[in-house]
Amino acid sequence: MLVPHLGVVDLARLQFAGTTAIHWLFVLLTLGVVPVVAAFHTCAAFTRDPVRRAARERATRFWGQLYVINYAVGIVTGLVMEFQFGLAWSGLSKVFGNVIGAPIALETLVAFFAESTFLGMWIFGWGRLRPWLHAGLLWVVTLTAYASAYFILVSNGFMQHPVGFETREGTAHLTDLRAVLTNPSALYAFAHVSAAAVLCGGVFLAGVSAYHVARRSADRRFFLPSLRVGLVLAALASYPVYRLGVKQYPLLGRTQPMKLAAGKGGPRVAKLQDAMAAQHGPGDYVPPAWIAHAEEVMLRTGMLTMAIVLLAVVVVFHSALTRFPVIAVLFALGYPMTLVRTAGGLLPGVSERGRYGIALALVVLLLVLGGRVARRPATAWLLVAAIPLPFLASVGGWVFREVGRQPWLVYGQLTVDEAVSHVSVATMWASCIAFLTVFAALALTDWALIARFAARGPAGTQLGAPEPVDPITDAGEFARVL
Repeated sequence: MLVPHLGVVDLARLQFAGTTAIHWLFVLLTLGVVPVVAAFHTCAAFTRDPVRRAARERATRFWGQLYVINYAVGIVTGLVMEFQFGLAWSGLSKVFGNVIGAPIALETLVAFFAESTFLGMWIFGWGRLRPWLHAGLLWVVTLTAYASAYFILVSNGFMQHPVGFETREGTAHLTDLRAVLTNPSALYAFAHVSAAAVLCGGVFLAGVSAYHVARRSADRRFFLPSLRVGLVLAALASYPVYRLGVKQYPLLGRTQPMKLAAGKGGPRVAKLQDAMAAQHGPGDYVPPAWIAHAEEVMLRTGMLTMAIVLLAVVVVFHSALTRFPVIAVLFALGYPMTLVRTAGGLLPGVSERGRYGIALALVVLLLVLGGRVARRPATAWLLVAAIPLPFLASVGGWVFREVGRQPWLVYGQLTVDEAVSHVSVATMWASCIAFLTVFAALALTDWALIARFAARGPAGTQLGAPEPVDPITDAGEFARVL
């Protein structure tokens, strides 16, 4: 058996890349689904019609159970990630612990203490709390989830674009907390990630719902509202994801020009290499050229996801749109602009006018034939197949963001070689195999459980189900009362 000759730095990089990519998938689904479940629960809590209220509570419990499964398995990966920082990246803690330690600690407290506590109260609060208070608990969980994402991106934003600090005797000290908390590299990333999470959550809702529609299961009517909600959410999030992603490129041009240059290649790479060698000393400051492939995965897969979602919206809502001819005409003229902006890159050799013409023809065709297209199972199966696409695009973007700043861990301040722990190759091999094995097992467990409970439908929901009555105990209590 051939074992690749990898050093401590290579193994630490492999370990961090593998664990972060898997942990990232849990985070995306959590952030994308939890506000939807909170909205479902709030609607149920304030509905007086008992029939509608029962239907909305049923939807809350079904989607809430899938969210709880993902959160429960994903929280373990987060704990291991925290442990990994101390084991493999002690140099980072030693030099920049005074700056990034506080945001990471806040992220840990918010995610593992506040979020977990309120989620536990929500899980065990069914039938025991007032409806409005019970629904309010999940909104607190939602806020803490996004606060947790913000704090970890403050740490990551500092490593991408370090601000608000000064170095004394080889150790960084915080001098401007506001600059760190409002670092544009962190704020743009947080906004982009939040929109991407809503897009992922919407595609997940639409895909799971489409599965039951395609199979014409007994719960088909139960999933039609979720299908519409998922598609609307994904369509609304598509444009912010695109715009916020585009807005980060000028920032990269100012803060990390080598990342953009390395992806495109050309003579600018050599000029930037010479400039960085003159500023920081001899060394290789060019990230691997394959980050261009990660960027392509992010762009192409993201565009394909958005195209599927935006066209599916026309099919699912064609009846409502064509009911009012004026609205249908205005929609047919304006909607292709959104399609071209977000997914026009799928046609690289076509002019802007040509892309608009193709998008306009597609939208008009779907408005005319929407009924026939909607009745075909292939349409629903296309939404099921689209579930992994936004996650794949997001991982591609994360790889481009993280690997593209190599060889720096803290850009312009600390290289990966300087930040890695002084441990033996055998120790790093052992931790790498252990962490990646655990993460892979947790990911497979999570996906298997979600697929199993999603396929069962609302009949298999156990979250919030009434406790079974013990006939013996019940009979005894009855006799004692008499």
